[in-house]
Amino acid sequence: MSDLRVYEWETEDGHHGGTPHLHTVSNEGYVVVGGSGEVHTLSSEGYARDSLTAGSVLWFSPGTVHRLINTGDLRILTVMQNSGLPEAGDAVLTFPLEIVQDADRYRLAATLPEGDESERADAARRRRDLAIEGYGSLLAALEDGDRGPLEEFYAAATALVQPRVEEWARLWSDTVLADVETTRAQLASLAEGDASHLRDAVVVRAVPRPEPRAFGMCGRLQVWDAHRP
Repeated sequence: MSDLRVYEWETEDGHHGGTPHLHTVSNEGYVVVGGSGEVHTLSSEGYARDSLTAGSVLWFSPGTVHRLINTGDLRILTVMQNSGLPEAGDAVLTFPLEIVQDADRYRLAATLPEGDESERADAARRRRDLAIEGYGSLLAALEDGDRGPLEEFYAAATALVQPRVEEWARLWSDTVLADVETTRAQLASLAEGDASHLRDAVVVRAVPRPEPRAFGMCGRLQVWDAHRP
């Protein structure tokens, strides 16, 4: 989960907001806590625009290209599935196809440099604008009824992340699958009338990481570190 303040930088098409991208294996959810805006999506349903105001909740599945538009101090709690996979590279930005098809060019375009706030902000904005360029091509084709470019992007995104899938599988097994198996064991215990796991109840407390906020794909991010007993 992260607290997202969506970028207010203007784009060439007259909007303000974040970097279009998709996730290859993770669902993503939004809980809007303030401000106003929209999320534009490309999916099996085609192109859609959903308004966002305080209290809006929506989520989308892997493969949904999404772009956040900020029309007034938009702030969102984002909730990601698959503990750790999004941070491990599950997201693919919608750069022009020739960049996504070249792992070295993609890495160069996607990685923000070390440096001061101003340098990183400029790099994040350039990254955002390059992704909007590729997104515009996908959108134009889809509006003409042509899913070909989106399918090509899916293929390129798959090839891009494929070398990391083994690493992701280990991470998923150590986190998500481990939690599933814990719940399976607890259900089996309850079916037998055994509530011994209830005696291990704990409270996990989290504290926000120190400012400044990170430069995320869609805005400035605040995340929390959990302190387990």
